[in-house]
Amino acid sequence: MKKRKLGLLVKLLLGILTGTLLGSLGHLLNIQDSMAFEGFVSLYVTFTSLFSTFLSFIIPLLIVSFVAAGLADLGKKANKLFGVTLLLAYASTVIAGFASFLAGKALLPSLIREITGVEAASKTFEALFTIEAEPVFGVMTALILAFLLGLGMANSKGTTLLKVIKDLQEIISKTLNKVIIPLIPVYVAGLFCKIAAEGKLIQTIQMFVKLFIMILVFQWLYIGLQFLISSLVCKENKFKNLKNAAPAYFTALGTQSSASTIPVNLESAKKNGVAGDIADFVIPLCATIHLAGDTICLVLGAMGIMIANGMNPTLGMFTPFILMLGITMVAAPGVPGGGVMAALGLITSMLGFTEPMSQLIISLHFSQDSFGTACNITGDQAIAFIVDKVDRRSNSQIPENRAQIR
Repeated sequence: MKKRKLGLLVKLLLGILTGTLLGSLGHLLNIQDSMAFEGFVSLYVTFTSLFSTFLSFIIPLLIVSFVAAGLADLGKKANKLFGVTLLLAYASTVIAGFASFLAGKALLPSLIREITGVEAASKTFEALFTIEAEPVFGVMTALILAFLLGLGMANSKGTTLLKVIKDLQEIISKTLNKVIIPLIPVYVAGLFCKIAAEGKLIQTIQMFVKLFIMILVFQWLYIGLQFLISSLVCKENKFKNLKNAAPAYFTALGTQSSASTIPVNLESAKKNGVAGDIADFVIPLCATIHLAGDTICLVLGAMGIMIANGMNPTLGMFTPFILMLGITMVAAPGVPGGGVMAALGLITSMLGFTEPMSQLIISLHFSQDSFGTACNITGDQAIAFIVDKVDRRSNSQIPENRAQIR
């Protein structure tokens, strides 16, 4: 009989709990000034520092391999509705980003306060040692290179370079699945151990919980907005179809993977009246390119963390970030947490996130990733409704156009 594996969300919660308890031992046992406790926390901080260095190194390689291969594959599709689907997915992602920013500007300043260490525990813990491992190239260089290679391969008859990029993509994907994802709970535990030891636990947990709830509520509201827009475009009530989309939503909550939810989502789309050939095309494609739920988390999460660190998120700062995020999300790796991994380079380079801030956004994203995935795939249904409507409308015009030509 196989042992049932713990889900990533459960592991993350255990990591947060374990790190919190270990970091709080110093205050509970009044040993926060002892060399043993300082050495223990510093050892954990050293691990998180080395892990962050490795992440920074691999992110540009991830962007080049996934974005370039993604653009090459997308460019080779000949379906006449491919452009419509791609545009709708990008528009949905960008709208989610700007709507999240406006909601964040209105609500977050009154919900989030700047985090400061308490006087009795103002001690900071540093890594015992660090290792310098500069990325092969910067994030923006990686994005430009990925666009150049991706678009070039999409319009080239050769396949040699695409095979090389695919091999690199497979290596990075295995690194994510076998190394990074399994170590994330340990990484999160180290983060909360340091926070607890420095006396910032209560303020950080309060910020974390508030952001989690706000992100979850806004994802639900955005699902409603997508179905409202599809109702207006299709000129019929699509909210009644939410009940058929529910199985796909809850499957995504359990699997935390858009790709794994495709069969259930396909069945839901067809039950909702989407033509079979349209559903077979749109649902698998959107599972890769439509990540509105992740965008909501990344924008609101980034804003909340910035406010907690005394920074002021502005529209001028977030506009290019959201527009670039929409492109980056198109080729985010389809693994749990793939969205934040693909976006981490943009977050650090465009929003000025420090290492501790990056650790927080990674922790926040992973903790709600199943809900973000569920938001993504439910929104895929709304896009399928619109694409199906466009297809039916264009097909109905064909006889009329042919009659005119004759």
